[in-house]
Amino acid sequence: MHRSRSCLAAALLLLPATGGASEPSAPEEEASTASAAPPARKWHYLTRVETTSFALLPRAGAGDDEGFVQVAPTFILDGGPEFGVNVGAPVRFRLWGGNDGGTLVRREDWDTLSDWGQLVRGLKLGSDDAPVGVWFGALEEYRLLSGHLVRRYSNRTNPDYHPAGGIFTGTLGPLYTEAFASDVLGARLVGAEFSLDLEHILFGQPEQRGRYTLALSSAHDWGRAGGAAPSMTLAHLDAMAVMVVRPGMEAYVNAGWGGQPGEGGAWGAVMGGGVDSLSERFNLRLRLEARRQHGGFRQGYFGADYELARFQAAGPDGVPLAEAHFPDGYSAFGEALVEWDAVSYGGPYKHLSLSVGAEAFSWGRVDVDGRVAVQLFERALEVALKGLGVGAGKPGARYLGAAEVRWRFLGGKLYAMGTAGTLLFPTAEGTLRPGAFASVGLGVDNAR
Repeated sequence: MHRSRSCLAAALLLLPATGGASEPSAPEEEASTASAAPPARKWHYLTRVETTSFALLPRAGAGDDEGFVQVAPTFILDGGPEFGVNVGAPVRFRLWGGNDGGTLVRREDWDTLSDWGQLVRGLKLGSDDAPVGVWFGALEEYRLLSGHLVRRYSNRTNPDYHPAGGIFTGTLGPLYTEAFASDVLGARLVGAEFSLDLEHILFGQPEQRGRYTLALSSAHDWGRAGGAAPSMTLAHLDAMAVMVVRPGMEAYVNAGWGGQPGEGGAWGAVMGGGVDSLSERFNLRLRLEARRQHGGFRQGYFGADYELARFQAAGPDGVPLAEAHFPDGYSAFGEALVEWDAVSYGGPYKHLSLSVGAEAFSWGRVDVDGRVAVQLFERALEVALKGLGVGAGKPGARYLGAAEVRWRFLGGKLYAMGTAGTLLFPTAEGTLRPGAFASVGLGVDNAR
């Protein structure tokens, strides 16, 4: 459980979008049937069309309003734990505004090869139980195994850049490998982590894999696709030991050291631990760490804010993250993932889903990001909130937020939706232009 393999987590995106799942009529009966005999593979599909008004609004005199009609078709084919495909993308037809010659379709959504990756929302081949697994699609809160280089990363934070990422997982004896690319159609962020099962090496195949591991990870940003920005390479070495193992629960400790190859004074160290508790109705993951940063290196460098910070980091300097001054010091990091459901149907969409991460630095800075979603009234109503605050407590702090509401009616096949939030648009000058968005509309699908 402590690995939290990303291929399996990402595969959940293949299922119906938020608010689209419905409670099965008899979960207890299904559970008893499953325990009696392995279930045959079942193929499920979902079709969906959403039509909404969509307005991009400037802030602080940044330009003219832009208005669109957005049509978002979706087709999902779910073939079980080892195969699934989700295709479709929002297309925005202009109603007014814009400085790109009045094109019918918003040009920034489709002006690079990487943008065509948004047509594939999810494609999974294999699973965590298979020797090899592959997944393509959007990355949201992605973590590369130990998470000390890539943690809570999203490749869609830039609103004009819509790449498809790729994740590869593989197991060969005592070696477990995870590799990823943030953009499979462009030269951008790539990374890999190799994890050795020490118990397997010393004593042969263990009863439980991954109790004592030594891992090496590295990540490199080419800085080309999605707008040119400085490149960066980081590496990290991690050791982890699972100290407590009980049914549905693990507790572990970890320690690590990382740095920037070629930069002898850029390094960092970390010590901490965590608890994973998983059950049919309630999942809890907690992690606490004490960190040391020196020479500009920091853990979680490729994080929630990275796709904006690579152009302009939060703070008063107004320079890319690779060139920004990051003081030497210490920090405390905490992360919590909570999922609760009133029924034991095993689906990804819960009555409550909460994910939050925060880091407080000894020199006064605080970074925090999170999201929460709740389903009410027999899953007919869903409310989701997310927020990001970087550099809080210091000049030049950055804040972003968004909210979404979906309400299903007429038996659940038709739903109304509304979203609103703030955005930052990278410009050709390397700065970030503030903006906002708002949208209301209707959708229809065969989820129920």
